[in-house]
Amino acid sequence: MTTAAPPTNNTQLSVNVTTKSQEQTLYQSSGAIVAAIVVGVIIIFTVVLLILKTYNRRMRVRRELEPKASKLAVPPPPGHNSHSLAPQPTVTFIPVDIHMHSR
Repeated sequence: MTTAAPPTNNTQLSVNVTTKSQEQTLYQSSGAIVAAIVVGVIIIFTVVLLILKTYNRRMRVRRELEPKASKLAVPPPPGHNSHSLAPQPTVTFIPVDIHMHSR
C-alpha cells in the first residue's frame, strides 16, 4: 500500500519568490535613489557655501583696498534737494600737531 503524495504546486512557490525579490529590489532601488538625492543636496549645499565664501572674501578685499574718502565724496542723489542752491557743507581736517603762531 503506497499512498500517493499530493502534487506540490511549484508555480505558487515561484510566484512568491519572484514577488519578494521584486519587492526587495524595489526597496533597494528606492533606498539608492534617496541616498543619491541626499548626496546631491549635500554637494550642492557645499558648492553654494564655497561660492559665497569666495564672493565674501573678494568683497572684503575690495572694500579694504578702496580709499576711505571716496564714500564722503559721493554726491547725493539728483532727486534729493536738487532745487536748493546752497553749497554743500564741507569737512576740513586740521591736524593737531600744527600750531598757529600769533604775532
